[in-house]
Amino acid sequence: MKIFSLKSPMNQDSNLNQLFVSPSQRDHYQGILTAPVVLVEYGNYQSPQCGEVHRLIQAVQQHFESIFPDENRVCVVFRHFIESIYPQAQKAAEVAEAAAAQDQFWQMHEMLFTHQFALDNGYLVEYADRLGLDIPQFLQDLSKKKHIDRINEDVESGHLSGVVTAPALFINGIRYRDRWNFEQLLTTVNTVSH
Repeated sequence: MKIFSLKSPMNQDSNLNQLFVSPSQRDHYQGILTAPVVLVEYGNYQSPQCGEVHRLIQAVQQHFESIFPDENRVCVVFRHFIESIYPQAQKAAEVAEAAAAQDQFWQMHEMLFTHQFALDNGYLVEYADRLGLDIPQFLQDLSKKKHIDRINEDVESGHLSGVVTAPALFINGIRYRDRWNFEQLLTTVNTVSH
């Protein structure tokens, strides 16, 4: 993985700015892991800030896809980071993982962010139904808490990388600490991609 150096707040305390667990096939990712730019986001589905960062990352992805339609320039990795102040985030993460078990992670990921203010149990089953998931299997996965370990591994990897609250973003293994706006993030991603 290519590490970059910018004269910015991203490099202040290197111990808390390094991604401890590198992206791998184990992760949920869009693109290819060998892309010039790999964004690793720690987030949850209930935090409004995570919803904003989700839309920001999508805009950056779309920008690169429009300029380089035949190249995989940006890979996006999503890892769960659950915080007690968001009581519905844990169940939403379990729902995303239950959907992943049926090869629908990114579809559910999008559904949960689109409807992040409606994460009660009834809505979560409705989203699974809309995606055409096998509902008995989906409910069984949830009732047996089949994916808790997977979620906890994500959270632990975040803690090891110095994450204390979501959202947190790492670009090619370095913590992004600049402003959360399209222009700033796009500038950083452009710098890293060259």
